[in-house]
Amino acid sequence: KATDIVLALKSFVLNAGAKIINERVAALIQNGNRIAQIKTENKIYSDFDDVLLCTGGLSYPLTGSTGDGYKFAEKLGHTISTPIPSLIGLESEDKLCRDCQGLALKNVAITVTDTSKSKVVYKDFGEMLFTHFGLSGPMILSASAHLRPMEKGKFVINIDLKPALDAKTLDQRILSDFEKYKNKNIENSLSDLLPNKLIHPFIHLCNIAYDRKVNTITKAERETMLNLFKSLPVTVRGFRPIEEAIITSGGIKTNEIDPKTMKSKLIDNLYFAGEIIDVDAYTGGFNLQIAFSTAVTAAYSILEN
Repeated sequence: KATDIVLALKSFVLNAGAKIINERVAALIQNGNRIAQIKTENKIYSDFDDVLLCTGGLSYPLTGSTGDGYKFAEKLGHTISTPIPSLIGLESEDKLCRDCQGLALKNVAITVTDTSKSKVVYKDFGEMLFTHFGLSGPMILSASAHLRPMEKGKFVINIDLKPALDAKTLDQRILSDFEKYKNKNIENSLSDLLPNKLIHPFIHLCNIAYDRKVNTITKAERETMLNLFKSLPVTVRGFRPIEEAIITSGGIKTNEIDPKTMKSKLIDNLYFAGEIIDVDAYTGGFNLQIAFSTAVTAAYSILEN
């Protein structure tokens, strides 16, 4: 559990003899090329050698990640790459998402296209989720890291509902099911191919009446269905609010930090670690690794000084 890690780190800090001060920092006061004072809500501190700024990004503000660190760094002359959400749900105005909210899809594939350039920016295979606001789930969170810059309607996500079948094989499967259910309504003939919650929205997108008999479906209509099975489109409106993001993308420019020490190239006794830096990665522990590795590097560098 995350709480176990927090408790382990806190125990390590206290056992090492560190002092924890629970005061919100108001300002870092510069004197020449060094930070000379730390001003909090209650007092001013000056009895220190170095400052390690590791205040996180803008995600999870309840944990203290409110963006204060960016303001401190910027005031000290550092360049901030605009913080934006990453590993986050995507909003869509498409009726399909609202109709299917709560439906999880497994073993599907997605292709994300930047329509302004007609360029594929991301592909993935796995799980996703329809929500009241649009799309979420592991694949969607990873995809969000590639949607830059975000603009309404710029990105379209095409879902392959049957990635294990090529178009020809899938068409034969559809024909087989149509023969099996030839005297039924189309809405009662797709349960072998689709989750129940997706059947009506899918037929609606095919522009076919729900009560049409299967044996009246034309070849052209079947081709439309086939295309939607292999490429069900969802247009992205934008990101969810950054407070809901797993991580923040953006932050202090890496070219203003010595990568061997995490020391500022502008301020002699200032170091950086964690999400405040303009580095981010996928889910799976990569961002925790960035946080831990930059922190350890900064700590050893400070000790050596």
